Amino acid sequence: VAQHFLVSYHIECTDEVKQSVVNTMGTFQDIVAEKCVEYFERYRRRTFVTPKSYLSFIRGYKAIYKEKFVNVGSLSERMKTGLAKLMEAEVSVNQLSKELVVKEKDLVVASKKADEVLLEVTMKAQAAEKVKMQVQKVKDKAQAIVDDIAIDKAAAEEKLEAARPALEEAEAALQ
Repeated sequence: VAQHFLVSYHIECTDEVKQSVVNTMGTFQDIVAEKCVEYFERYRRRTFVTPKSYLSFIRGYKAIYKEKFVNVGSLSERMKTGLAKLMEAEVSVNQLSKELVVKEKDLVVASKKADEVLLEVTMKAQAAEKVKMQVQKVKDKAQAIVDDIAIDKAAAEEKLEAARPALEEAEAALQ
């Protein structure tokens, strides 16, 4: 009976395995029939294995097989998709690795140029600091001269004020 119902049903296996499934289903039917007899002898209650129950067993097997086949197919598809993604990622990583090598070379060149510019700026800053110090010295000397001139001017103005009455007398004496 199982042969009849499973011959047209697609099972992903060899013909030998399919025949083993059919034989196993028949064996299970026989075992269930024996257990029904044992059940009667032990509990004195009759149970029967009918062709309908056997066909129900075959339908249940087909339904479970179909469900598991779809589930495994889905998992297989997900695995193929995952592998494809991994392959894409590998290609991307290889490409990025190549780009990284180029960028590292560019970075070395840029770093060298930056070091040169920094050295040049440092040298110019030191030269500017020297010039600033020289200008500050000149400014300090000039300020000292200005301060001395201011002191001399104040002294001269003081003397001028002291001599002013004599000057006015001399002017008045002339004419």
